[in-house]
Amino acid sequence: MENQIYELQFAIDTFYFLVCGALVMWMAAGFSMLEAGLVRAKNTTEILTKNVALFSIACIMYLVCGYAIMYDGTFFLSGIADFDLTSMLADSAEAGFDGDSVYASASDFFFQVVFVATAMSIVSGSVAERMKLWAFLIFAVVMTGFIYPMEGSWTWNGADVFGMYNLGDLGFSDFAGSGIVHLAGAAAALAGVLLLGARKGKYGANGEVNAIPGANLPLATLGTFILWMGWFGFNGGSVLKLSDGASANAVAMVFLNTNAAAAGGAVAALVLSRILFGKADLTMLLNGALAGLVAITAEPSTPTALQATLFGMAGGLLVVFSILALDKLKIDDPVGAISVHGSCGILGLLLVPLTNGDVSFVGQIVGGLTIFVWVFVCSLIVWAILKAVMGIRVSEEDEYTGMDIADCGMEAYPEFVNK
Repeated sequence: MENQIYELQFAIDTFYFLVCGALVMWMAAGFSMLEAGLVRAKNTTEILTKNVALFSIACIMYLVCGYAIMYDGTFFLSGIADFDLTSMLADSAEAGFDGDSVYASASDFFFQVVFVATAMSIVSGSVAERMKLWAFLIFAVVMTGFIYPMEGSWTWNGADVFGMYNLGDLGFSDFAGSGIVHLAGAAAALAGVLLLGARKGKYGANGEVNAIPGANLPLATLGTFILWMGWFGFNGGSVLKLSDGASANAVAMVFLNTNAAAAGGAVAALVLSRILFGKADLTMLLNGALAGLVAITAEPSTPTALQATLFGMAGGLLVVFSILALDKLKIDDPVGAISVHGSCGILGLLLVPLTNGDVSFVGQIVGGLTIFVWVFVCSLIVWAILKAVMGIRVSEEDEYTGMDIADCGMEAYPEFVNK
């Protein structure tokens, strides 16, 4: 009877992990729709191609070597998914109902791999409309197979950073990845954008910023709602357990706080855009919701719902100012991803000690810097090599014609003439 109880606990936690992983996988559709809506019509097919391809590359590279690097395991092809029910039940019994979760190792891999793809998806929108498709895909191989797994091993796996210091000992905590996933993706994107340069016509000779509207705001809105929904798996799954009362309650609080932060971020960004621009800017509203989600991701379990709402509002305000600041610096990010995931990723890390007494500001700062410096420097090196070897930017003619024709040979909206 006892074995049956522990087997049920094992099954519930494994199933919960898989469902949350599927929700996070669905975020790939959200990124695709958001980015496709915020780029010009002539670049839609290419952005969709990038998102499907990068997700597939992430799955393969994490399978081949990324998971092994991040968690000190053997290659997945060598049997990391071997299943021994007797051993699993023994582990479950030893942990007890209130102890650590025990689940199938294959479910752990699946949950982890969709996080890798999320980090890489952040890069896609920032370099849109002027980067060569194959240069981007080669970078995706390195990012998902090595750069991300290395910083993940220092954070979620607790390994010492080059043998010098342990972030956990410094009081670092990142519950679901404000820094580990989102800041990392933004750092890689920033490195690429700096070498890539701005889109033609984005900035004038006298420093003026010229708006380049997206082609399909209904699609961008749909993408935002898909991401909002997928975030429940992103944060909720990071509880890692559902099968006891305390864990179930923690999952409920995480869902509640995740939703509250998104709502707070959306409202704050909407109000601020009305104050600054005199209009209700939909793109700022959408990015405000995502900013709130990123801000709460570092610690969605310890704040109250009101605190989560306020944290989300802080993210919503920050993302508007960050987008404007990057434009002042002539850093062209078509979808605002660097601001949403980078600026608000840092904010999320710094908010954790306010509600979690086991975490220190020093640890959060050192952890954030470790993630940013590692990913940014490595990415800059990879982008620079790609730029020297094959070039990373398309020709002016291809940029004018559109990436759809240049890279994919087909248009997303063939019945319209794209200019």
